[in-house]
Amino acid sequence: AKDYELRQYETAKWVSTVIRGETQKEAMHQGFWKLFHYIQGKNEKEMKIDMTVPVTCLVKSGCTDFKISFFVPFEHQDCPPQPTDSNVFIEERKAAALFVRSFGGFASPEKYAEEAEALARTLRNTGQPFHEDFFYTAGYDSPFKLFNRHNEVWYFKK
Repeated sequence: AKDYELRQYETAKWVSTVIRGETQKEAMHQGFWKLFHYIQGKNEKEMKIDMTVPVTCLVKSGCTDFKISFFVPFEHQDCPPQPTDSNVFIEERKAAALFVRSFGGFASPEKYAEEAEALARTLRNTGQPFHEDFFYTAGYDSPFKLFNRHNEVWYFKK
């Protein structure tokens, strides 16, 4: 479709943290730094791990808990070092089909919500079954990248 794509993701491990009771913007900030410390060596092996993209944020309708995640690099998928921060954890996301809408620019929580609503509207209009009670935001660029930025919103196919 011209407004979105359907992707199939394989089972994979992500390092995540949940930030409770903050705005999405503040949760992203706090969560990013917790995960950044993990990849900088705050893990049981004191191992530095390459930064990967995307950085995702799970947004649930009417909820102020946000799960921020980094993809675990392929070379560490089998055995990622365990976090030493009790608020950081390794999770395995099962294989899934995702509806993805991409957009450029600097993404704010408001822009992500707007793009997610546009994707949801398109999916409803085309009769595509999806889980409407949550979506993921996905950011691919460093804050220092000024042009040709890439962001996405993801809904899981039912």
